Amino acid sequence: MSDLTREPRALIPSFEPFYEFARPFSWLLLRMGVGLILAIHGFGKIGRLTPPVALIKVFPGLESIGTQLTISLMVIEFIGGIAIMIGVFTRFFAAAAAVEMGVLTFIIYWNSGFSWLSRGYEFTLLWGLMCFAIALRGGGPYSLDRRIGKEL
Repeated sequence: MSDLTREPRALIPSFEPFYEFARPFSWLLLRMGVGLILAIHGFGKIGRLTPPVALIKVFPGLESIGTQLTISLMVIEFIGGIAIMIGVFTRFFAAAAAVEMGVLTFIIYWNSGFSWLSRGYEFTLLWGLMCFAIALRGGGPYSLDRRIGKEL
């Protein structure tokens, strides 16, 4: 049985120094990409404080709580995206975004099928899984959480 805590050896041994150098940056790259896209997506909600059309179709009475819902989604996506990028409160915001994407996947988009081309759940499932992975792992070596020495 192999040791699960040890990294596998490189197939081409001369690549090993590069992999050793690049490995700590891989988590930073993932966190920056996820945080940036979440933040941009959340920024779009700042100008409109109404619930998305897909949510109104599923929950017709949603107009009454539209402002509160949009504000909470805006905080999770915009503020949370920025927090994930810089690596502060990383687990909290990544978990909140994963829950949001889970709701969108299984309640809003599930009946449309998999393909995002037909407004399916492909996109939200992917982002939810990436946010869940970040929530499990935390900010990683290049994060403010690590610099502070504490995580939420």
